[in-house]
Amino acid sequence: MQAVENGVAAHLIEGVTWRKSRYSNGAGNCAEVAALPGGGMAIRNSRFPEGPALVYTPGEVAAFFAGVKEGEFDFVID
Repeated sequence: MQAVENGVAAHLIEGVTWRKSRYSNGAGNCAEVAALPGGGMAIRNSRFPEGPALVYTPGEVAAFFAGVKEGEFDFVID
């Protein structure tokens, strides 16, 4: 698989499966994620799937999800 740089057009990332939460409401206001080889992750806006993808390293992904699990980001949805 090619090296994936932050901000690359999401549709150019080959060999990944984009997924969104089952809690998505069908209004097109979802973030979609794709696992990258080596443990990284890409995120794109479901309303603009050909737009840029944010790319995160395995360490960044682990730190973010650890914070989510501990409620560190609950202020976003409160």
